[in-house]
Amino acid sequence: MKRSDFIQQMEDDSREWDFIIIGGGATGLGAGLDAAARGYSVLLLEQGDFAEATSSRSTKMVHGGVRYLAQGNISLVMEALRERGILRQNAPHMCYNQKFIVPDYKWWGLPYYGVGLKAYDMLARKYSFGSSRILSAGKVVKEVPGVLTNKLKGGVTYHDGQFDDARLALTLARTMSDMGGSPVNYTRVNDLLKNSSGYVCGVKAEDKLTGKTYEIKGKAVINATGIFTDEAMNMDNPSHKNLIAPSQGIHIVIDREFLGGETGIMVPKTDDGRVIFFVPWHGKVVVGTTDTPISSVCMEPKALEEEIDFLVEHSARYLCKAPTRADVRSVFVGIRPLIAADQDGCKTSALSRDHYLTVSPNKLLTIAGGKWTTYRHMAEDCIDNAIKMGGHTFRPSPTKHLKLHGYTEEYDHNDHMHVYGSEAAEIKALAREFPELNESMSEGLPYSWLEVVWAARNEWAQTVSDVLCRRTRALILNAKATAAAAPKTAEIMARELGKDEKWIREQVEHFNTLARNYIVS
Repeated sequence: MKRSDFIQQMEDDSREWDFIIIGGGATGLGAGLDAAARGYSVLLLEQGDFAEATSSRSTKMVHGGVRYLAQGNISLVMEALRERGILRQNAPHMCYNQKFIVPDYKWWGLPYYGVGLKAYDMLARKYSFGSSRILSAGKVVKEVPGVLTNKLKGGVTYHDGQFDDARLALTLARTMSDMGGSPVNYTRVNDLLKNSSGYVCGVKAEDKLTGKTYEIKGKAVINATGIFTDEAMNMDNPSHKNLIAPSQGIHIVIDREFLGGETGIMVPKTDDGRVIFFVPWHGKVVVGTTDTPISSVCMEPKALEEEIDFLVEHSARYLCKAPTRADVRSVFVGIRPLIAADQDGCKTSALSRDHYLTVSPNKLLTIAGGKWTTYRHMAEDCIDNAIKMGGHTFRPSPTKHLKLHGYTEEYDHNDHMHVYGSEAAEIKALAREFPELNESMSEGLPYSWLEVVWAARNEWAQTVSDVLCRRTRALILNAKATAAAAPKTAEIMARELGKDEKWIREQVEHFNTLARNYIVS
């Protein structure tokens, strides 16, 4: 279905949806899919693009969380490892095995991390991605040729999951649509509707592309807005206590040559107590993350200079060829919607990544916290509770064994097209219609112009940013090269969407402004 089809559904004043979900990130899309898969009518409204905020800015890992194991949060680790395995089962083209090494430069590191990662293996049980092993210094260098060798004692190798976060979000949206649900991007909820008893019974929404407003009725309304959780809760109760303690984290992207090989690096503890990963991803290396408490949130946060310097400096501690700021191809920033601690003075790196669910006296269900890996379990819990709140007849969730859109067992994770799953062949077939577009966007990017056509036709892309940030991941792989690709991207989209020259100019100008936030000078 096209976005216009979903908008037409919203125009039916007589319709009452079983569920209205506010928010189109990992949490909202997971809940939307869960509800649709159970056979309920569900409308999901996202103020920007799907996964535009936090959910497209992760470390690109589907993991149990070694840090949470060290904190003693065994239940969260076990849940995450189980969900990691379920995701690989339901979308093997999207979630796959990634090997990491913990390099050791101190005499006590090998036994300490060796025992901890063996426990990690044991907790995964039948969902294991591979066994951990202690390696000599020579074998560590063979696995990661770019690792710093000075004083290297050896290392411990272990396995975790990897994915493309924005592409998985879109896969959830398309699976939700396949199941009869209606995910709509660029539609902002400005207020809640309440009945004569004061209970929430719908939303007031605005199509941000046209300015048209709607009053939409729903038996249950779910707030799954991530970093904007408190803003949505304010619509119900302006005096509510803030639930979210936001924390900003950045990642830098460098060329694969700095790491060498296909194995990543995990640094268990940095100066600020966080874990840093060097993750091979789409031909580059994603390095992150930082942890900076912030007082306010926005859709497009900016990296602080000290955050960039922190990651560049820490990269030099573990790589034999130290990258400089000039070597950073892109920097991207995400805000974590952490659940606020009851006590003051708690570091954000210590706050919970468990999800939190609450129903207000006026019957607004809010789900917050959590992490990408556990999105499916969060969604099931959310809809189970929303069923009770809305007075629906209970139907069990089938998502544990639900194959996601594009499911295929024929894929090559070294080919960037694997994220399209079974539809990759259809995209390549567009070359018959557009032979002139069957070429790379740029020497520094793996994507072709055919993917722009596909995104506009089949993936609800409405802006140049949608295509270059989230349908492809061009902007975070190489920001300068992507900025150069913006004009042609706009021209192709304009033809597909029926836009004029003015739209093209505005889109290119907007994208160039955005891209400057991703370029490190």
